[in-house]
Amino acid sequence: MTHPPKSSAAPPAGPVGVPGVPAQAGRPPGVAPAVPAPRRTAFAEGVERLRTAATTEPGRLRIIGAVLALLVVAFGAVTAWQTGERSAAADDVLHRSQPLSSGAAGIYRSLADANTAASSGFLAGGQENAGSRDRYEKDIRTAAAGLVTAAANADPGSASEATIARLNRLLPEYKGLIERARTYNRQGYPVGGAYLRYANEKMQKQMLPAAETLYTTENRRLDTDYGQARPYPWAAIALGLFALAALGWAQRRMYRRTNRVLNHGLAGASAATAVALLWLVVGHAVARSGLDGSYDHGVRSLSVLHDARIASLKARGNENLSLVARGAETVTVDGKPYDAYYYDFDKDIAVLGKGLTAAARLADDQGGTAPVEAAQGNMAVWKQRHAAARAEDENGNYQQALDKVIGAKGATGECFDSVDRNLAQAIDHEQSEFRQAATDGRDAMTGLPVGVAVLAVLGAAGAVAGIGRRLSEYR
Repeated sequence: MTHPPKSSAAPPAGPVGVPGVPAQAGRPPGVAPAVPAPRRTAFAEGVERLRTAATTEPGRLRIIGAVLALLVVAFGAVTAWQTGERSAAADDVLHRSQPLSSGAAGIYRSLADANTAASSGFLAGGQENAGSRDRYEKDIRTAAAGLVTAAANADPGSASEATIARLNRLLPEYKGLIERARTYNRQGYPVGGAYLRYANEKMQKQMLPAAETLYTTENRRLDTDYGQARPYPWAAIALGLFALAALGWAQRRMYRRTNRVLNHGLAGASAATAVALLWLVVGHAVARSGLDGSYDHGVRSLSVLHDARIASLKARGNENLSLVARGAETVTVDGKPYDAYYYDFDKDIAVLGKGLTAAARLADDQGGTAPVEAAQGNMAVWKQRHAAARAEDENGNYQQALDKVIGAKGATGECFDSVDRNLAQAIDHEQSEFRQAATDGRDAMTGLPVGVAVLAVLGAAGAVAGIGRRLSEYR
């Protein structure tokens, strides 16, 4: 008889064919799951590697080499930037702002001289000589050409552009008034004098003030260019000194650790940096000296001479117009009436005298002093002859007064022409001195930005090579 097998354990429950899952070890109660450590950033890892490298001598040498190269390159870059700006400003002084300032003064002078020539021709009546007419036409052409040059260099929308446009509008109006005055004067109509006085009023109250504004604006531009060209490049100098000090410290450190007196790479870097720094200091000092000389012995003298020449032109114009007006224009000063043109003549001649005195003081050689002294002598004779002509006019002797003003010999016109000629000679001399000094100043910085940049690159390469030679000993 067969009996079924006995078993103490029941078969596993569940679907047939599904394997059993082994029991999992349980986490003790109250214990938190483990949190993975946060991942470090690339920057933090880089800082850590750098800190670790800095604790070894090769790591320190690499850092020192990088810092030295960076300092030398930064010195070269800042030097190139600052000297480049100053060199460009010095070039603007020589080729842009000062010529434009003189051009603006030339516009003023040409307008004032045209007004004087017109009044001189009017006094001659129907016998106006060709020289007076040609002088007037030449002055008008010169003023027009100067306005074209000024317009080409004016910034769009600037005050100078508006002033030039105004002068371009007023110039044809003035010419029309002068032509009418001439026409009526030749026909013997007294209204010609009224037209001439009206033209003079337009010139004195509208055109010359506008030309003076243009002159002042160009002088401000000149001062700005000087202000940008003259300052020392202190940032570049300080960075150069710091780079040299760092190179010296690196060589001393290397000597103390190796007992080697000279590292060729660092010595070459120090030499290149020292040459660049010396070139910077000496070159800029020479440039500054030249620019200072061009300003003190050129620009200042030219400004005084231009003002003196303009004063002489205005004085001559008022002298002529006093005979044209014949007392029709008066001014009251301190309760006393004066002929308006004679009164303005006295003011202008006083300005001329002060200007000539200042010009003589500023002149630094015989070439500048001689024409100014000659102009002073001419002015003294002019004042004497003018006093005689005024006395004749005030006594009713008009023809005698006219002869003493525009006559062929012994007239005040001869004195005015001599003053104007001598002032023109003095201006030419001072202009030449300005160009020479400004050119010397600009040339002192020629090649400095590029040369210092090249030396800085060589210095940085020398510093890296010197540190690299020391590093090769650890391999």
